[in-house]
Amino acid sequence: MLLIDVPVPVTSPWLITEYCTPGHLDTQLEWRIFQILDAASKDRWGSSNFNSGANSPSSTKPRSTTKSGKNFHYITILRDPVSRYLSEWRHVQRGATWKASLHVCDGRPPTSEELPSCYTGDDWSGCPLKEFMDCPYNLANNRQVRMLSDLTLVGCYNLSVMPEKQRNKVLLESAKSNLKHMAFFGLTEFQRKTQYLFEKTFNMNFISPFTQYNTTRASSVEINEEIQKRIEGLNFLDMELYSYAKDLFLQRYQFMRQKEHQDARRKRQEQRKFLKGRFLQTHFQSQSQSQSQGQSQGQSQGQSQGPGQNLSQNPNPNPNQNLTQNLSQNLTQSSNPNLTQRENHGSQKQGSGQEQSDSSTSNGTNDYIGSVETWR
Repeated sequence: MLLIDVPVPVTSPWLITEYCTPGHLDTQLEWRIFQILDAASKDRWGSSNFNSGANSPSSTKPRSTTKSGKNFHYITILRDPVSRYLSEWRHVQRGATWKASLHVCDGRPPTSEELPSCYTGDDWSGCPLKEFMDCPYNLANNRQVRMLSDLTLVGCYNLSVMPEKQRNKVLLESAKSNLKHMAFFGLTEFQRKTQYLFEKTFNMNFISPFTQYNTTRASSVEINEEIQKRIEGLNFLDMELYSYAKDLFLQRYQFMRQKEHQDARRKRQEQRKFLKGRFLQTHFQSQSQSQSQGQSQGQSQGQSQGPGQNLSQNPNPNPNQNLTQNLSQNLTQSSNPNLTQRENHGSQKQGSGQEQSDSSTSNGTNDYIGSVETWR
């Protein structure tokens, strides 16, 4: 497996797997980075060990913990197998070696019989592509599957433990399982989507957007169809893993985009409800104050005119009903000033006060809904 101990993409994943993870988490800077990741994950998902489904960005096994109690996440960046293979060949051709890599598996490094060298001398610089492909012990073949799988399941580098076909199947399934349960993984060919998923998964934002570089050292190598087919054959496990990873990656990306849209839609709905409530509250308070002032004036007039005359001029003693009617009439007049004239003209033709009241309430409600829709 691969641990990235800084929140940035890595284009050469094989350079890190040889390190012992807990021993490289002792510096204050590295531990601070993981504290930020840990806090961001808890803040976003509610707990440190989140598991919302196999195809969601939050899908992961419990994180690894060191003896000192430090937690860390496993993440990785995959690359198109042909491009990655050519890139490693160019890297080796310039003099790079993996001599410092111990390839420790199940507590021990492989023997020289289990992992013979592809070259003699200090390095493999100047190696032609054909010679690079011809070496049967070249660890560049299916490197991504081997580095993401649990080699102890197949006896590490001892090829005699099980048949080759069974070994390949176990390695591929192990790599797929580990990839699926990683907190995050990205694809070199989708830099912007990789950045988006990382930011949404860990609730962190990069200072500047990723740049998609389609021109690399590997892309400058011109190969014919025959050589490409051979590279694909040498990396057939990586080809299948990359196809699986690409499908899973796009599922996670689509999942997060939908979740983002749903959250934005829910926030808009909550804001609308809040503003509508404030709108109604303001109008009710205004009408309530007007009604209270009207009642005070009516009581003053009733005291001067007498109780009998006051009751005859105020046939409806229910203040709530008057408040509702006044609100409906007020909303109707504010939405359509000409509506009051039409209602009055219709009431004169019908000669019925009750029908005028029903018409005013119905039209007032419709106009209120229309005004809210227009306000939206």
